[in-house]
Amino acid sequence: MIQYKVNDSISVDTLTDLYASVKWTGYTDHPEKMKELLAGSYYYISAWKGERLVGLIRTIGDGASILYIQDILVHPDFQRRGIGKELMERVIADNASIRQMVLITDDTESTKAFYQSVGFKAIQQLNGVAFVRYDFSL
Repeated sequence: MIQYKVNDSISVDTLTDLYASVKWTGYTDHPEKMKELLAGSYYYISAWKGERLVGLIRTIGDGASILYIQDILVHPDFQRRGIGKELMERVIADNASIRQMVLITDDTESTKAFYQSVGFKAIQQLNGVAFVRYDFSL
């Protein structure tokens, strides 16, 4: 059984292990930033199988008008079991009073299908445009 925890403390090593499991080296290559991830988050939910962290959704926002879903990840050993969908649905339900929920993700058919399954739309469908500035050297 998976247990979900809201804004519960997670050690940096445990967090780093989860990010490393999905090869998110943009995070794990910067241990000093890993220490700040949860402290700088507005709201996050972790998924646990016993003492093992198997999933996480992390958001940034003001709690009133915008919620940005920064990260959602599930350990490869636990993918395709509904954990990611459960994390998304809990964030949406727990923040239902927030008008705008935003995320940026990979442009693959499976990724698009996943987010559409929980009610998200591509910004183009809403006559919008999104802009982003990345510096991959950081």
